[in-house]
Amino acid sequence: MATTRDGALSEAAAPAETRETGFAGATDRMARTSGHWNTANQRYLRAALNVVRAYLTRSPDATEGEQDVARAQLDLQVAASALPAQAALDTLCIDFGLTPFERDVLLLCAGLELDAGFGPLFAAAHGDPQRPYPTFSLALAALPDPHWSALAPEAALRRWRLIEVGTGTALVFSPLRIDERVLHHLLGVSYLDDRLLGIVDRVHPAAALTPSQDRLAERVAALWSQPVRDAAPPAIQLCGVETGDKRGVAVAACRKLGCDLCVLSAQNLPADPRELEALMRLWEREAILSRAALLLDCDELDATDVVHAQAVVRFVEGVSGLVILTGRERRALRQRPVISFDVARPTVQEQRTLWQQTLGATAVSLNGHVETLVAQFSLNAAGIRSAAEIVGQPVADESHDLDAQLGDRLWDACRAQSRPRLDELAHRIASAASWDDLVLPELQRQTLRDVVVQVRHRAQVYERWGFAAKSSRGLGISALFAGASGTGKTLAAEVLANELRLDLYRIDLSQVVSKYIGETEKNLRRVFDAAEDGGAVLLFDEADALFGKRSEVKDSHDRYANIEVSYLLQRMEAYRGLAILTSNMKDALDTAFLRRIRFIVTFPFPDGVQRAEIWRRIFPAATPTDGVDVTRLARLNVTGGNIRNIALNAAFLAADAGEPVRMPHLLRAAQIEYAKLEKPLSASEVGDWV
Repeated sequence: MATTRDGALSEAAAPAETRETGFAGATDRMARTSGHWNTANQRYLRAALNVVRAYLTRSPDATEGEQDVARAQLDLQVAASALPAQAALDTLCIDFGLTPFERDVLLLCAGLELDAGFGPLFAAAHGDPQRPYPTFSLALAALPDPHWSALAPEAALRRWRLIEVGTGTALVFSPLRIDERVLHHLLGVSYLDDRLLGIVDRVHPAAALTPSQDRLAERVAALWSQPVRDAAPPAIQLCGVETGDKRGVAVAACRKLGCDLCVLSAQNLPADPRELEALMRLWEREAILSRAALLLDCDELDATDVVHAQAVVRFVEGVSGLVILTGRERRALRQRPVISFDVARPTVQEQRTLWQQTLGATAVSLNGHVETLVAQFSLNAAGIRSAAEIVGQPVADESHDLDAQLGDRLWDACRAQSRPRLDELAHRIASAASWDDLVLPELQRQTLRDVVVQVRHRAQVYERWGFAAKSSRGLGISALFAGASGTGKTLAAEVLANELRLDLYRIDLSQVVSKYIGETEKNLRRVFDAAEDGGAVLLFDEADALFGKRSEVKDSHDRYANIEVSYLLQRMEAYRGLAILTSNMKDALDTAFLRRIRFIVTFPFPDGVQRAEIWRRIFPAATPTDGVDVTRLARLNVTGGNIRNIALNAAFLAADAGEPVRMPHLLRAAQIEYAKLEKPLSASEVGDWV
């Protein structure tokens, strides 16, 4: 650190190999926002302006002129000694590497805005009352240590847009003006540049992190605190599913460094190279003025959006400040080092601790419910706090066990917390189906009950009994429901979801599968990642769209089709909830794939006894019926899904006629259903119905 000719502190751009990336400490930042600093800073700025004024009004007598300058410089030193922290002017000169001459040019421009007396001085110096503004010509003639390089577009004043050059007959005669954002900064007024509004937002401090996330923030802060040999510190890449957790880690790392954090969506990056370059320079200047790092949010960036993906690389490699990339996948940079970290969900123990801290005094009485919640749901700190808010609300029925009611409400609140992201990717099925609605052979019913048992007790077996520690493979509970359409596969999934009190989401694989190599896996990954919070029951319907492509490898397309099937089964194995595939092409899977599915349930075509049982249960208790003969109805050789359609159509026919449901209504409904199936309705099936 050296003292310049006018008493100001200067640290002309330090060599790149020793430059540090940290910002001012918290104590210094607090001093700069205090009322005392603001007053002292403005006094210092006025003293600096008086030094420049002394140069402009220097007496022709050399001795007297130097005395005027010396008095002004002495006043500046006195003002500097009263500062509790470095003045904004000196900080700016250090940060942008301004020479003493460039500093004085900037002060000339600031003087025009802050002191009405500067305008006449400029006009007098130009010898023209029509030119009451500073110019490079005036600066070169009046200020000490002038150098022509200060006028260059790549020199600090113009590169960082600290000043604006107006139109004129020549560069040296054009009016100069200080940028408004820079002017306010010199006065100690901090705000986000208006030109960045709507593009860049400040990230407000997040809630307390989990211990593992706080340790990650420490690592990021430590990396950025080290001196770097390159022009820019390494970019940090935070990968993971939870946007809030990644931002929380980024905010915490910046707070440890004493800087703020702003966020820019990758989708807001301009595609035009010139516009992108202008945004880069504008942000880089703002980062220096605001003492801020940038979080470039790539979470919502579509994998096929090549234009914005290229803009992300150009932007990160083009700015020299502190940059954090967030996204699901890692992104490679060519010219700037990047260090990647995975931001994991809170561990089971961390979630347990968060629940206990959030519930406070009620945590003891609800401890059993907390264990159940932790076993089923994987929520971050924000999700746990939101779900726990219901504890303070009045209960509906004070005659029932309070803890049980709160436990049920907490469970439902956790289910609701996990819905928003998954609702965008899949269809949530709301159903009240129970075991009584399901007509299946006893072997299939027992297998479905075994599925419920494993989902319900997986935490005990995996965690407390140690199976998860012994092997991390195959811990997901997966099932294949195989059978013709209408045999009850979806209904069985609804029964399981209701029994487990979990949400059921149907994913149509025919919509997920993409003809573009690699896109199917990305679509599946988004679904599984979004479902992890609540361990919802995932029903992958129409799995034939994927299994139908399973074939002997003859070309690259066959190979990638097999990879898609393998990826789906791999994610099903790792998924902490229940994942169900439905297919009528069980034979399309080879034995290697079948081994990776925990349960296989075959849904047979219902026989006469089963069809009669379905008919007995098909009409709700409130539906009026008259003379409905289930023995005759069971002769219809159709599945349960078709039976439901016939019963529903018959109910509408009866309602229109103002009658209870009778066999003639069912006959007409059967004719409609068979016509849809393009099947003949034989006399042996319905000949004696009417």
